[in-house]
Amino acid sequence: MEELKGFLQTALDTVLSVVPAGVTLQESLLQLALAAVLCLGAWLIGRRMHPAIVGWCETRPRWESARRILEPLIWPLTWLVFLSLLLGLYVATQQDAWLLEVATSLLVAWVVVRLVSRAIRNPMLSRITAVVAYGMAVLSIWDLLGPTIQILDGPNFTLTLGEFSLSVYQVLATALLLAVLLSLAAFTSRLTERRLRDADWVTPAGRVLLNKTLRIALFVFAILITIGSVGIDLTALAVIGGAVGFGIGFGLQKVFSNLISGLILLMDKSIKPGDVITVENTYGWVNKLGARYVSIITRDGIEHLIPNETMITEPVSNWTHSDANTRLRIPVGVHYSTDLELATRLGVEAAQSQPRVLNDPAPRCLVKGFGDSAIDLEIRFWIQDADSGVSNIKSAVILEVWRLYQEHEIKIPYPQRDLHIKSGELS
Repeated sequence: MEELKGFLQTALDTVLSVVPAGVTLQESLLQLALAAVLCLGAWLIGRRMHPAIVGWCETRPRWESARRILEPLIWPLTWLVFLSLLLGLYVATQQDAWLLEVATSLLVAWVVVRLVSRAIRNPMLSRITAVVAYGMAVLSIWDLLGPTIQILDGPNFTLTLGEFSLSVYQVLATALLLAVLLSLAAFTSRLTERRLRDADWVTPAGRVLLNKTLRIALFVFAILITIGSVGIDLTALAVIGGAVGFGIGFGLQKVFSNLISGLILLMDKSIKPGDVITVENTYGWVNKLGARYVSIITRDGIEHLIPNETMITEPVSNWTHSDANTRLRIPVGVHYSTDLELATRLGVEAAQSQPRVLNDPAPRCLVKGFGDSAIDLEIRFWIQDADSGVSNIKSAVILEVWRLYQEHEIKIPYPQRDLHIKSGELS
């Protein structure tokens, strides 16, 4: 308690020492009023500028990320400009502007901290970083950072367990260091992902594997550096890690199974982003390969998250694994009185009329057999863009077959049954 009382007395003396001896209360209130008026003016101008800035950025997609970061800073930046101009006017007229200097310093620190914290995507991590960093900036402006560190690192704010001790200052410094390192790791990972996206020498699956490996390595490295800065012996983590691993091995079997299955999928290149696949009656194209699941988007716009383990253990039809060409079949039935040569030729023409159908291999129309009510034909054709849909091209060919058959008076019969009634004498 004595240290805390001494700190409070030091803080009061430091704050009073900032106020110049010759400054009156009237002058201080005048500076405070001017700062408040400038704050209100900056807020009104910021409201007017906001729609124009948003509209300008919407026409330039490259500025979208910058807009999200700078948009909340329009008002404080405008206020900072006004305060700087007013402070320059006071200095030019050789008037003491201690309150304006303090307000400008605090506002500069707030803008910088806000700008840095907005770059952190995790909301909770961003708030913690902003609070700790701005608190340190305020204490530094008032020359109270050194005494505060001494208090928080003193014996009254330190937890001691045997030879290991941890103070409140160490906790705050470690949290700030961890936030900075994790943010740098995430930024580096995103930058690498963008670079790999433009690299033609890396396959899509290889890009995902390299990016995920680098991301995990960066985060592990950041955590190890943070733990080492606290003074924890890393060799002790081996025993703790073994015990924890043994405990979670039973409860997280599926999670680890999906993680390992995801690595296998990336290494054997059986499935990669952009492939068109069918698994568990789900047809669509692979959007991304996650650490736990594969994202598949269907033609309905529904995103299915299939566990990686399912992709390993269940049958998967990959329409574009080694060859993008896909053969489709359409069954057609014609009347027994039909000219089959004409019917098969029209079936081929119907397929060839569609621009998505390949000419090599050429479409074919085969006679498959004699059915109960019709002669069975089958139109076969190839496409190489299954990701654009299969049902839609089948529907287009069927509609063209119907039009050509109607034009040439070829009948498509429907099932018929003849009922014979035998009459007999009743006994």
